[in-house]
Amino acid sequence: MGILTFLSRGKWPVRKSRSLRTRWLIGCICGLLLGFIIAVSVSAAVSSAKQEKHLRAEMQDALRLADAALPVLLAQPDEKYASAAHRFVCRYDDHNGLELQLLDADGCVEASSRESQIGRRIRTEDVNAALKDGETQFAKGKDPRYLSLCMPVSEQDGETLRALRVVSDLKIASRQVLRAILITAAIGGCISALFLLGSLLYIRTISEPVAKLTDMASRIADGSYGMQVKKTYDDEIGVLTDTVNTLSETLSKTEKLQTEFISSVSHELRTPLTAITGWSETLMYDEAIQGDSRRGIQIISSEANRLAKLVTELLDFTRMQDGRFLLNVESLNLAAELEDLVFSYDGLLRQDGVELRYTPCEEDAPLILGDPARLKQVFLNILDNAAKYGRDGTYIDVGLSFDDAYITVTVRDYGSGIPENELPFVKQKFYKGSSKERGSGIGLAVCEEIIVRHMGELIIENAPEAGVLVTIKLPVVQE
Repeated sequence: MGILTFLSRGKWPVRKSRSLRTRWLIGCICGLLLGFIIAVSVSAAVSSAKQEKHLRAEMQDALRLADAALPVLLAQPDEKYASAAHRFVCRYDDHNGLELQLLDADGCVEASSRESQIGRRIRTEDVNAALKDGETQFAKGKDPRYLSLCMPVSEQDGETLRALRVVSDLKIASRQVLRAILITAAIGGCISALFLLGSLLYIRTISEPVAKLTDMASRIADGSYGMQVKKTYDDEIGVLTDTVNTLSETLSKTEKLQTEFISSVSHELRTPLTAITGWSETLMYDEAIQGDSRRGIQIISSEANRLAKLVTELLDFTRMQDGRFLLNVESLNLAAELEDLVFSYDGLLRQDGVELRYTPCEEDAPLILGDPARLKQVFLNILDNAAKYGRDGTYIDVGLSFDDAYITVTVRDYGSGIPENELPFVKQKFYKGSSKERGSGIGLAVCEEIIVRHMGELIIENAPEAGVLVTIKLPVVQE
């Protein structure tokens, strides 16, 4: 009942990840191994039964031939009986490896095609049945393995005085069975190898298109819209390929429309924002405006500046999307640029009760190749985030260091930090996380694009004790 319910719901347990090819091969190998074992077992059983049947028939034929010639032996006088009996049994010495024995009434071997058995008393079931009950029957020994057939010999009014016995060593039959097993194993191995080769070729037609689709889906998830995968087969995988290609094309068109819309709106917003900012600054010089009115104008100016910054970020974002995001690269003294920026930004932070502590490097920092305006945009965005999200702390630490390959700038706040589950996504476009602070969610995405275009690295992580640590690494100019 539980299995039926499980199947009806269509829910399968999540197992350890294995590739499609690996699971296919494991299934094929297990199936082939099971089939191989069954085939070898059946071959061994059939061959063993066939060999034993053939051997029994040979033993019965040999015994009938010996019984037909026995009256001549029994007619010999006593003085010639022993030599005649020896010649009689030796006639069957090479008869397919069979041993012929002549037993007396007590079960002792009078003559045998194997002289080592002469004089030995036999007490097996077939001998007892022949001498006591006058019956002919087979008997099978265990150690060593042999098959014997004993037939009573009647004389003097039907009284059983002797017995004829044929013995066959089953090693010969076992070798035949082993040979059949080896042949079956060889044929099965060849068939299995061909089947596995065919399976690998077949699964390749499935795994490779799936791998390409998986790679494409990952790229689409990263924002590479519009990519297309070549359709290889007209089957279910082909239908999936068409679906993914359509999805990619649709997302590309949607992304293009979104970018065009953002660009158009941003350009339209620039003109009224410039007017609002200009008139608000002009009104601030009017001494007749005091009290709540003056405070309202200050708020208007502040909000207009914030919207102007948002519009700039949106325009940068659209330039990133359509490939118009360019850098004006020149030889740059990053240490001097950073000192000027810290000096000008420190006064703004002190108004909010936050102290900016700068630790320059002790030696002259090497030059880098970069765009001063774009790098200043990155540092201002990071300092602004540190002041906004780290306002629980009272300090922001800025440091500068360098080595032979990179010059490194670090910015650390002492706020509450970023939740660990949100850290991998903070540089993604439009990601805002669980913070209640206002923002567009594209500032860090633009910063990441600028640093990457400078062949550098932007690292955002939680500081060891509290707050967020931002590390910017930029390559130095190699002499």
